[in-house]
Amino acid sequence: MADKRDYYEVLGIQKGASEDEIKKAYRGMAKKYHPDLHPGDAEAEAKFKEVNEAYSVLSDADKKAKYDQFGHAGVDPGMGGGYGGFGGGFEGFDFGDIFGSFFGGGSTHRSRNAPQRGQDIEVQLTISFEESAFGCKKDVSFKKVEKCPECRGSGAAKGTSAETCPTCHGSGQVKVTQQTMFGMMQSTKTCDNCRGTGKVIKTPCTNCRGTGYVRVSKTIEVSVPQGIGNGQRISLRGLGDDGRNGGPSGDLIIYINVKPHRIFERSGNNLYCDIPVTFTEATLGATIKVPTLEEEVEFTIPEGTQNGTSFRLRGKGMPSVHNPKNKGDIEFTVAIEVPRNLDSKQKELLSAFAEACGEKHYHKKKKFFEKKKK
Repeated sequence: MADKRDYYEVLGIQKGASEDEIKKAYRGMAKKYHPDLHPGDAEAEAKFKEVNEAYSVLSDADKKAKYDQFGHAGVDPGMGGGYGGFGGGFEGFDFGDIFGSFFGGGSTHRSRNAPQRGQDIEVQLTISFEESAFGCKKDVSFKKVEKCPECRGSGAAKGTSAETCPTCHGSGQVKVTQQTMFGMMQSTKTCDNCRGTGKVIKTPCTNCRGTGYVRVSKTIEVSVPQGIGNGQRISLRGLGDDGRNGGPSGDLIIYINVKPHRIFERSGNNLYCDIPVTFTEATLGATIKVPTLEEEVEFTIPEGTQNGTSFRLRGKGMPSVHNPKNKGDIEFTVAIEVPRNLDSKQKELLSAFAEACGEKHYHKKKKFFEKKKK
C-alpha cells in the first residue's frame, strides 16, 4: 500500500483545511470523476474511488486525527501487520472495526442499493436592477442527470434485465477474512463483481451504456421575485439530478447577479443617490425633481440648504423580497454645484452679492475662526 497518494493531495487541499473546505473539495472532485459522467473509463472510476476513500477519512474527526499523526498506517489496520506496524503499541488501530468484526457486525459500508439523493445543480442568473425591483420571468438553461428514457434507469437493453450478482447474491457486499492482533477476523467490503449494486448487466443499454442515467440539457422559465438582491438565490426543489434507487432528486439552485444601477446604490431595501443643485436653489430654496424606480417626483428643499444635507422619500425604495408591499426608502444627498467659467458681468454681480451679505450669513465659517482663536 506504499503507493497510496496523500489524502490531502487527492482532494487538492492543504493539511489543516476546515470541515467546510474538505466537504467543498470532495463535492467538486466527486462530480469531476463520477462514473456516470465517464462510462467505461477505468481511470476515472479509480480516481472516483480514491476521492471517496480520502473523504471518508478526512471527514471523520477521529480518523483524520490518526491520519495526520500516523499517515495511512493510522487508518488502515491491514498495513500494520499486527503490533509491529505501530511501534509495538496500539495507536492507529480502529478498535471499533475490530470488535465489530469480532461480534459479527463487520465494518459498515454504504450500500449502493440504498436510496440516494440526487446532486444539487447550481447556475448563475444575471438580471438588471429594475428586474430585481419589479420581478421578472427568465429562461434558465442547465444540464442534469436523469433516468435513461430507453431503459428507464435499469441500465439493461430493451427486452433484457439485470441479473442477481452470483458473487454477493444480490447483497452488494462480500465477506473477507484478515489477520489481526486477535487472530483471523471477518469483515465485509463492496463486491468487486457488481460494484456494490447487487446486480450484473450482461446486455447494457446502448443509450446510457449500462449506467441507467444520461446527461441532458434543460431550459425552464423561472419567476424572479420582486426585491431580490445581488448574491441571493432561488432554490427549486426536485429539479436537480435524479435520485438513485428511489431516492429524491436534488435541487436546482439559482444564484442571482444584479447589475449595478446608473444612479442608485442599494443597502438593504433602501436606495441612496446624490442630486446636484445650484447655489441659488440651495440658498433660496427650490422644488427639485428626484428620480425613483418608477417616475420622477417633486421635492422642495428649504432655504439655506447646506451641501451634504440628506433628505428621505418614504416607501420609494426596493420592495422586500418576503413582502413586496413593504418598501424601503430613497435617501438623497444634496450636492451644491459651484458655477464655473463666469464672465466679467457675472463675477461683478456675484462680488456685489458677497459684499452685501457680509460675514453674518456664514455661520460655519464664523464658528470655525472662533475655534481657531480659542
